[in-house]
Amino acid sequence: MPPRRRKDTPPPATGASEKEVLVGFLDYLRASAVAKLDGVAEDDARAPAVPSGTSLLGLVRHLTFVERFFFLGEDADDWQATFTCPDTDTVASVQDAYRGAVSEAGASSSPTPISPHLRRERADDARHPR
Repeated sequence: MPPRRRKDTPPPATGASEKEVLVGFLDYLRASAVAKLDGVAEDDARAPAVPSGTSLLGLVRHLTFVERFFFLGEDADDWQATFTCPDTDTVASVQDAYRGAVSEAGASSSPTPISPHLRRERADDARHPR
């Protein structure tokens, strides 16, 4: 018998301003992403789920680096490596790290301004012409 699928939480009702909508959906997506690991066995969380080899655990680990980059101004040495979990990572430790990054970024009440990484010009990226 296939595993029982958990019903996802519907999107939130948000406020009228752009900031209220942004914060509401950001909080919703953050909570949804980390909740995907709830009750998942360690081996299942590490199992590649797509042809690229990305696992659910690796995806949430990557999102931790994304939070730190966009909202705390921290950079990653190797973005591709952020999808790979060391053997010491567990479901609980990755969830805790993600929740910690979200908390530091001021997830629920007043997120910090988006990192200057979004505003700087990138001559090396054709998707962002000058």
